[in-house]
Amino acid sequence: MPQMIIGNVTSDKTDKTIVVTVATRKTHPIYRKQYTVNTRFMAHDPENKAKLGDRVQIVACRPVSARKRFVLDKILEKAVIQFEESDATADIPQEQVAGDSQQVTVEKDTKSSTAKRKQQSAQATEGSGT
Repeated sequence: MPQMIIGNVTSDKTDKTIVVTVATRKTHPIYRKQYTVNTRFMAHDPENKAKLGDRVQIVACRPVSARKRFVLDKILEKAVIQFEESDATADIPQEQVAGDSQQVTVEKDTKSSTAKRKQQSAQATEGSGT
């Protein structure tokens, strides 16, 4: 039976190749202190299915290349998408186009509007304090 390993995909940058990191907890023989040993394996992913952060199962096979000795068997758990490039512009005000092709700009929170609010709150507290 071939060797099966379960780990997390730490890189999927190369074509048809993933890097899987397996974390193993070991105990020091003298000091009895536990520590983590991370081992990285390169695995063949012919369809580029696995993405960064996925939990996968890889199986030993004949050497595919100089460093690849495993092939992707299955994806056990998909990674949660934390950040996408489309989210990078989420907080930047966009210009909106009206029906008559006039551009209306969205008011953005600048230092001047913040200063105006502070000034208004200071006037409100002065008026209530007397």
